[in-house]
Amino acid sequence: MTSKTVAQLLSQAETPQDVTIKGWVRTFRANRFIALNDGSTINNIQCVVDFENFDEALLKRITTGAAIHVTGELVESQGKGQSVEIVVKTLEILGDSDPETYPIQPKKHSFEFLRENAHLRTRTNTFSAVMRLRSSLSFAIHKYFNENGFNYMHTPIVTGSDAEGAGEMFKVSNLDAKNPPLNEDGSINYKEDFFGKETNLTVSGQLEAETYAMSLGKVYTFGPTFRAENSNTSRHLAEFWMIEPEVAFMDLAGNMDLAEDFMKSVLSDILKNNKEDLEFLEKRLLDEEKTKPQAERSAMSLIEKIKFVVDNNFKRVSYTEAIDILRNSKPNKKKKFNYIINEWGADLQSEHERYLVEKHFKCPVILFDYPADIKAFYMRLNEPDDQGRETVRAMDILFPGIGEMVGGSQREERLDVLKEKMKALDIDEKELWWYLDLRKYGTAVHSGFGLGFERLVMFATGMGNIRDVIPYPRTPQNAEF
Repeated sequence: MTSKTVAQLLSQAETPQDVTIKGWVRTFRANRFIALNDGSTINNIQCVVDFENFDEALLKRITTGAAIHVTGELVESQGKGQSVEIVVKTLEILGDSDPETYPIQPKKHSFEFLRENAHLRTRTNTFSAVMRLRSSLSFAIHKYFNENGFNYMHTPIVTGSDAEGAGEMFKVSNLDAKNPPLNEDGSINYKEDFFGKETNLTVSGQLEAETYAMSLGKVYTFGPTFRAENSNTSRHLAEFWMIEPEVAFMDLAGNMDLAEDFMKSVLSDILKNNKEDLEFLEKRLLDEEKTKPQAERSAMSLIEKIKFVVDNNFKRVSYTEAIDILRNSKPNKKKKFNYIINEWGADLQSEHERYLVEKHFKCPVILFDYPADIKAFYMRLNEPDDQGRETVRAMDILFPGIGEMVGGSQREERLDVLKEKMKALDIDEKELWWYLDLRKYGTAVHSGFGLGFERLVMFATGMGNIRDVIPYPRTPQNAEF
């Protein structure tokens, strides 16, 4: 008899029938009722044991966390809370779990405690739901790009270039840390290192993806990226996953269309395929919100927030228009913002972005044409405006509850302009000779965007801390597991 999953038995099984199942014990009560879960669904299946027919020593080993193999008859349930249950005929303990030391007992645990036990935290309902949603979102992303003619490319993890000009990169070296080879001036001689030059873990696959877009037309990357920011916030990780499509012959308007369609598509997928997990996470959030003061509670439930993005057209607003709205807004005039908007050129903070989405426009917002000074070197320069201010063809998509979700731009395709921008920022042409080559040989308008995958998972699950949406978070002073 083939073993079935809990999800299969709960969703489509006929009764009565003989079944076999393996999973982990969530609870065992009254020496009779086992709640069994195998990770296939948020729901447990109830296995009913007639304790008089089983050895007492075996029953004592049915503890929370133990792995067991059950065979029995699937029947309609007599009790409340489940439609079917298994009347147990045989039961084998596959792996014991000592109740004295097993940390994930059936009680409420803090997320901090569960992070310390991240290897076991998916045995809780919250984390199993979050990680199933993470998996579903991954699949939806690949599905979207595959169905829309994109080629998936793997960009290097080890790189000599800094795409963002961020400077906060993890160095990769196999030189002797205590006694590295030195140049005459006392600096480290990286020519003797493994790659013959300074190398780092990538902060973005964008520049390499651009090279492929300029031959394959439509490409995307979806892989790990690294930032050595010493930032201990609920929104930052040192290792996270990025989705970065790049498309040849596409301008900023096309880029906005693609990003909006992409976001709506992947979120529609989970509304359709992860209903039970979303409903569980929504209830968790509602219970959490009840403990907060009314003013701090979210106006929308989790599923409403996701539908809000799927069902509303994204409002497209220039940075200049957004600054005027913010400058004249009540919270700005009454100095309620932490960062007061006084003038054009200010870098928008999360509080400003959320105000535009949640209070002013009441729909997702795409901001575009940002000041050149606050954006990266590779973004296409616009003609100066009527006040002589320089902007670039950049765009950010803002979501409720989270602020910036997507950042992208039309890329600078003009060789002379790109060289000028690199010179102004002291970026070495020799390091990016291959990137400049794209502008020498068959240059064309092209665009793309980047999306931090964990931000998307946070939005889709309602989790408040980015460390709770990645299996093993890497943060300052923490590389456990």
